[in-house]
Amino acid sequence: MPKSNESLKPEALNWDLWLGPAKEKPFTPNMHPFNWRGWWEYGTGALGDVGCHLIDIPYRTLGLKYPKDAECSVGSVFTKMWTPEYIPEGCPPSSFITLNFDPTEKNPCPIEMTWTDGGIRPPHPEIIPANSDIGGPGSRNGVLMIGEKGIISTNINDSDPLTPKLFLNDGTTEFGPEIENFESDYGHQRKWVDACKSGFNSKEHLELTSSFDYAGPMTETVLMGNLAIRSYMLRKVTTKGRSDFFGRKKLIWDGKNTKITNLEEANQFVGREYRKGWEI
Repeated sequence: MPKSNESLKPEALNWDLWLGPAKEKPFTPNMHPFNWRGWWEYGTGALGDVGCHLIDIPYRTLGLKYPKDAECSVGSVFTKMWTPEYIPEGCPPSSFITLNFDPTEKNPCPIEMTWTDGGIRPPHPEIIPANSDIGGPGSRNGVLMIGEKGIISTNINDSDPLTPKLFLNDGTTEFGPEIENFESDYGHQRKWVDACKSGFNSKEHLELTSSFDYAGPMTETVLMGNLAIRSYMLRKVTTKGRSDFFGRKKLIWDGKNTKITNLEEANQFVGREYRKGWEI
């Protein structure tokens, strides 16, 4: 974690308000406007930053709910030979996460979802031409939905161009529109306020595209991936002075009771302790 330096705090910054429910500490430079995302005390890493935009596409299309388990592997940073840095309070430079879902009303088969970031990319599917992008332009990010009959490839859900593409196993292809008429600026914020004022089950509430009944479980999906990452870094030092990373396993999730059932130590990451005055 970067060192605090109260003398560098901008006069106009209300640091206490910026910290919110996080632990109280002196001003830390270089957190705003972006770097806070990389520290668990304040952010949720690449998955939390971009995951809701990317995962929303298969989540909505397939009618997903809570994942039933999660596992991961993460990249390491080496500053000396053979010894990776151990920074459990910070997000990793890269990750590969696997989440499994039960069948849904929209999809009769179990579903496996994988997430990669930090430069890790999925293998290029055989039915997509080798020189074609997977996802968005340059294959920088995007979504692949791989089914029995083919693959749907698309960009992040609010990008321009969207570049949705369908590749079928029989060689058929279909490309959707690259430009879509999105809501006007602040349109979704306005709809949120109108729904809050109109109340639960109102017309305004039911017309929302991401009300709590949808956004809650989807957010849990994102956070389950991060829970796996944080558990991956759990360690005990053995009598021989070696590190035993005991949390590197598939974590079984009980969505209704919001807990991991096969690694009690992982449940410390399910909630958080709120600073006095910021309790919920």
